Amino acid sequence: MNGIYPLFSSSKGNAVYIGNSSRGILIDCGVSFKRLDAAMKRSGLDISAVQAVFVTHGHSDHIKGLGVLTKKHKTTVYAQSRTLRKLLNENYISPLSDARELDISVTISDMKITAFDTPHDAEQSCGYRIDFEDGASCAVCTDLGYVTSAVDTAVSGVGTILLESNYDEDMLLWGSYPRHLKQRICSERGHLSNPASAEQALKLIKNGTKTIILGHLSQENNTPEIAERVVAEKLSAYTRDKDYILKVAGPETTGDMVVIERV
Repeated sequence: MNGIYPLFSSSKGNAVYIGNSSRGILIDCGVSFKRLDAAMKRSGLDISAVQAVFVTHGHSDHIKGLGVLTKKHKTTVYAQSRTLRKLLNENYISPLSDARELDISVTISDMKITAFDTPHDAEQSCGYRIDFEDGASCAVCTDLGYVTSAVDTAVSGVGTILLESNYDEDMLLWGSYPRHLKQRICSERGHLSNPASAEQALKLIKNGTKTIILGHLSQENNTPEIAERVVAEKLSAYTRDKDYILKVAGPETTGDMVVIERV
């Protein structure tokens, strides 16, 4: 059974394992190797199951553990061309590991991994869609200021998605962040607000998505309760736990796995 394991999901560190206990891939490595290894063990996984790491973009909360991981585990790293160049130039990938440019998609084991561009203030930021041979599919779609038509097309029809729901608009407006940072977060190259995430969640459910995991919540400008409430209210025409499943990824896993659905 294939699952999505949100090991870490917040503005302070991100890493998502996708697959099963014997083989899978890691999306980002934004925490230390020690924390990553502990989180995987907590989830019943061994680090040796990671067949490749796919990097979404070059911000530190997505790559800061990559150097040690690739030194200890020697796993292959995939990224789009400009992101890969940054990772190599700044020594985020150990020479012991293989670094490969991802144009559009690659197949590993029974998984086809496809990149799609996301509007974010990092060079060549992207999300990933994973399609399995058995017909199940999932996507990781975070770090985007808004949902472009290309993003909408890329994630349409996936069975399970980790979707950004980064901030509550009032909490951000009245919070302690400086003005320039607030403007960055709510810009078209920033992050998805709870209402924007809810709008996309509704589109996804209408197109057959079964499970939505809200992720990359800001620990300063959001709460799991607010994010969940805003999205659930938007989906009120559907019956929760019957028509769809809604979950919220915590900043660090307690060992949870979400089954990747077929549509």
